[in-house]
Amino acid sequence: MSANNHAQSGPPLIAGLLLAAGGGRRLGGRPKALLPYRGRPLVENAVRVLREAGCGPVHVVLGASAAEVRERADLAGCVVVDNPDWVQGMGSSLRVGLASLAGTGARAALVSLVDQPGIGPAAVARVLAAYRSPASLVAAAYDGERGHPVLFGADRWADIAATATGDKGARVHLARHAEELMLVECADIAEAFDIDTPPDLARLL
Repeated sequence: MSANNHAQSGPPLIAGLLLAAGGGRRLGGRPKALLPYRGRPLVENAVRVLREAGCGPVHVVLGASAAEVRERADLAGCVVVDNPDWVQGMGSSLRVGLASLAGTGARAALVSLVDQPGIGPAAVARVLAAYRSPASLVAAAYDGERGHPVLFGADRWADIAATATGDKGARVHLARHAEELMLVECADIAEAFDIDTPPDLARLL
């Protein structure tokens, strides 16, 4: 069965889009995707979370040390795409990731970040459940503050790609369409911390 047929005859196909290109500049240049977590590279945990929550397919955007990540991490079953411009920031990875979803039949993309291991399948599934149409715009919230993951209906991808620059990611689109954004509270089931600095590494233990 093709992805398009699946999207039409079964539940809406919502792709997981994992942004895992960061070079860990504040971590001494250690690629975030390869940080050790429970004995395996951190990127594997992020992929597992998306799958267990019900995302499919799962696309992974790599950048820093992409060849090493491909070699060391088990990304079987994922569509892995490289962002050669990853140093320009998250916006470039988001554009590459959304472009990779063209033709998949996905009605929406659920975007997550590789360095947030405190966000598990329960929170992702809660955001997924808020999908209503290809125009959906949904984000997890933590005590009322918008965070990740974020779900973008396919009707929004072109505008997001056109406005995603530097490290802004989709913030321009989210600001322009704030009145359409549905926030889904997840503070009761997840922690939205990032692994950005050496002290943060203790959260991986």
